[in-house]
Amino acid sequence: MRELHFKDNFWNTEIISTVGYDSIIQHLNDGKRTSTVITTYCSLTLLPLTLDVLTFGLSHLHLAQTMREEAKKLEDFREKQKEARKKVEQHMDALHKQKAAQYKKTADAKKTYEQKCRDKEEAEQNMNRNATTSSSKQQEKLYAKTQQAKQTAEEADRIYSHNVSLLGKLREEWLNEHVKACEFFEKQEVERISTLRNVVWTHLNHLSQQCVTSDELYEEVRKSLEQCNIQEDIEHFINLRRTGDKPPASVPYENFYNNQRSAPTRSLPTAGR
Repeated sequence: MRELHFKDNFWNTEIISTVGYDSIIQHLNDGKRTSTVITTYCSLTLLPLTLDVLTFGLSHLHLAQTMREEAKKLEDFREKQKEARKKVEQHMDALHKQKAAQYKKTADAKKTYEQKCRDKEEAEQNMNRNATTSSSKQQEKLYAKTQQAKQTAEEADRIYSHNVSLLGKLREEWLNEHVKACEFFEKQEVERISTLRNVVWTHLNHLSQQCVTSDELYEEVRKSLEQCNIQEDIEHFINLRRTGDKPPASVPYENFYNNQRSAPTRSLPTAGR
């Protein structure tokens, strides 16, 4: 059977008509459009190839969707851990501030206590030094000053001791909460590492499966390509859109006077497609 070619099947007997040429150009332009238009002009041997490529694309879309779902799960897990950790961190931050503030108060109370003790000792020494040389009135003043210094030192001692006690209680509370926080953070870290490990493992499994699927689909595409017959596709289009196999005849010269004697004048065809 003789092969069909464009040059033999897209003629028109009208010399000014371009319908055959236009049909070819339209077909070439259609090749750049949607797959629906393409399949109208493609031969049946190319239809399986189109479907195989579509299936391959869908498999990648499925993988992308699966990866998005895994990423969403990981993001939800991260947010859940973040919220839980935030509560513990806020509690520990408050304890750290209380502990630091109480430590400062205790240190200041200790300085005051030590200074008041020195003041008391100085007052006592001063009173003892002047016990034999001062008058009774002066001794009374020194005694009163010594007693005042003693009371002040005792009050400073009480305040210092109280702050040490408060600091000790805060320390015990902080130690207990610190242990709990460490255990909580360690548990979170175990969960985080385990989750990330599982996510990466699952992700690699998806990629491995996609490689297998891709290879199978590649093989189907190769099989479809083996069945592709270019000439059949060309002939399919020609049979579908052929405009004629005869070119227009040449336009003869017609002498006006000869035509006037023999027959009515024929006009040339008007321009148009």
